[in-house]
Amino acid sequence: MIKSQVLIAVALVALGACSKRGDGETNLRDLRLNRGAPEEFAIVPPKPLETPPSYAELPQPTPGQANRTDATPLKDAVAALGGNPASLDASGVPASDTALLSSAARFGTQANIRGVLAEEDLAFRKRKSIFNWKLVKDDEYNKAYRGQALDPYLWLRQVRKPGSNVRTPSAPPQQ
Repeated sequence: MIKSQVLIAVALVALGACSKRGDGETNLRDLRLNRGAPEEFAIVPPKPLETPPSYAELPQPTPGQANRTDATPLKDAVAALGGNPASLDASGVPASDTALLSSAARFGTQANIRGVLAEEDLAFRKRKSIFNWKLVKDDEYNKAYRGQALDPYLWLRQVRKPGSNVRTPSAPPQQ
């Protein structure tokens, strides 16, 4: 009797490990451990309604675009600190970054680099999640990318070697 129960439990665990998610994603970054609970901070109250000085000055409604009463916490913070909130609306490359952009693009650029990287990353995560199953849900994202992470203290020691003329900032102690 006990052997048959153990055999059934092992078979169920093996069958569950073979399951595939239906959305085409891997199970490396499953953060949905707290399902069904409301997110208190996702609800942002709108700005109060105001009567405009002239109804002729109102812009045409644009479905799917921002509303005049939508909350803009970043712009409000920039304005409260004395900055220009309109600078957050800037589209394109600011004039101050043209030198950086031309230096970064000196060997050419690939127009669809984001799509290519997304496909390559999805293929990498699928390869890493083939034998990645557990009875208890865990976030395996950092384990999958551990081999690609840089050791900051190793590089700090490298650039602080005698004869290196690289100025380095102070760093927190290694734990």
